[in-house]
Amino acid sequence: MTRKILTGLSSEAYEHPFDRKALASLQNMPGVSLLLKKVNEYGIDRLLRLQSLGSEIRISPRNFPELHQAFVETCQILDVAPLPELYLFRGTGHIETYIVGVEKSLVGINLDAMEWLGSDELLYIFGHEIARIKSQHMVYHQMAIVMPALKNLLSSGTLGVGGLVAGGMELGLYNWRMMARFTADRAALLACQDIDVATTTLMKLAGLPDEYLTTAVIEDFLVQAREFASNSFDNVDKVTKILSYTESSLSWVVMRAGELLKWVDSGEYNNLIQQTNLKTSEEPEEKEEKEEKTPEEKEGWNFLTSW
Repeated sequence: MTRKILTGLSSEAYEHPFDRKALASLQNMPGVSLLLKKVNEYGIDRLLRLQSLGSEIRISPRNFPELHQAFVETCQILDVAPLPELYLFRGTGHIETYIVGVEKSLVGINLDAMEWLGSDELLYIFGHEIARIKSQHMVYHQMAIVMPALKNLLSSGTLGVGGLVAGGMELGLYNWRMMARFTADRAALLACQDIDVATTTLMKLAGLPDEYLTTAVIEDFLVQAREFASNSFDNVDKVTKILSYTESSLSWVVMRAGELLKWVDSGEYNNLIQQTNLKTSEEPEEKEEKEEKTPEEKEGWNFLTSW
């Protein structure tokens, strides 16, 4: 299959509106700027990179050529340069990938993903991670990753921002991270350029290996995904706010598949993939900068209503 190289692709062209809305809400939260400053002061970006560099296997064209080639092709299609580093880590019984590094990004993939996914499916899974770079939201994505480790420090006030967790910072981060998956799934589809590949990859993320992916199983999954997307989940952004209170690590593949199918069915995906010029018009050289509100000015912000 010959895939189109999407030169000049902008994340704004495929960004999910729920992602945009949730990020705006997060950025408007009291204390978020202070937290970003503290994360930077503690060198979290460097620590996360060191963790991968010191414990995982770096992928090269020589040691794992097929895996490396799929990664290179993904970055070429989505117009991401320079090429991030790629690392392989131990399997956990299910597919896992991650991306860290604001200044110099690094992608990790586990053995299960390498063994379970075909070459086309690898493009989807890599595209999902590379989308963080395209959107230039790595700083928030990384902050959500380290939030569990910072939780006790935040609560105790050690970092000087105590009480932010109780005020909704953690929930706001997790909610945006869930919404950002919708945008990342769209980028992943643009990478593999096949909704069938996207579907089987999501099903494997749900835990189903190849031998169970029969025609009947796939067809029933698609029906389930469309039903989920259409039955009272037009306000899925509100629903996931509540889900953020529970388990943030769930993959929600049915919900994600439903949202992706809605995008394809709307014709927006085909319109984008068929465009001959993906470059957007240049931004004005000067933009009016908005002054950052103080926590006191934002005291009316509420996690469930301030959208």
